[in-house]
Amino acid sequence: MAPWPVGPVAVATGTAQVVPEPGRPRAATLLVNGVPSSFVDLDDPDLLDFEYMQQMAAVVDTFAARRPDPAVLHLGAGGCALARTLAHRHPGARQLAVELDGELARLVRAWFALPRAPRLRLRTGEARTELAGMADASWDVVVRDVFAGDRTPEHLTSAEVARDVARVLRPGGLYLANCADRPPLALARAEAATLATVFRYVAVVAEPGQLRGRHYGNLVLAGTDEDGLLDDPGLARTLRTLPVPARVLVGADARAFVGRAAPLRDADVAAPPVDPGAEAGDVAAPDAPAAADVCA
Repeated sequence: MAPWPVGPVAVATGTAQVVPEPGRPRAATLLVNGVPSSFVDLDDPDLLDFEYMQQMAAVVDTFAARRPDPAVLHLGAGGCALARTLAHRHPGARQLAVELDGELARLVRAWFALPRAPRLRLRTGEARTELAGMADASWDVVVRDVFAGDRTPEHLTSAEVARDVARVLRPGGLYLANCADRPPLALARAEAATLATVFRYVAVVAEPGQLRGRHYGNLVLAGTDEDGLLDDPGLARTLRTLPVPARVLVGADARAFVGRAAPLRDADVAAPPVDPGAEAGDVAAPDAPAAADVCA
């Protein structure tokens, strides 16, 4: 493992900085262009500090109770905190994390002692482009956690993207999307409406104050065709017992949250960003060969 640098480090899309936690020299927050991206504790791979990641992990754990050792595709890597925790909780899982910034992916692999391939691969590329190249029915779970500053890039929010996610999911697979939004949560409502055009079941997960539109924050949107997954009583109970309790809206509650929001289409959203120049490919762990294929 490479030592953590002091101060910002240049990467293809700006800067990355590792900020150690006071009193915990092996725990740190990764800042990307000054925005918190991930929190990693090298001594506790089960620890997730960001609330939305705790919520996502709870949904994946519920899914994995039905389908052990899932194949998980992460669109957006950052510090790979969620992938690291899922690897700890589900050692048989195979994961691929797609990161636009190849230099950031290389540094994260060196800084945070990530699981080696094939348990966790890092692939450099633009999320939507990489998704389009995935084989049909090749993943059990797809997680979208891509940010430009403090917003999800608009080109990843459309119904066309959701349909492509559904294409690469195996039957009954799970899609999780991190949606950062401000009151009155217009984006989250529109994204939930968008998922409802593609998936049979849709859920919205967040802490109650956020659902009431009291402040900026992250909501987790989920879509699946698997009956009984998102309204599993055990999932609702787990979410209520998180350090910051969360609610899951399903069925009529989810429809009420959406209200009159219209689904998002490619024609409504911005174009994808320009690739910063890194050549697409897997980022190998030290002393491990790069994988030739993107496979589960």
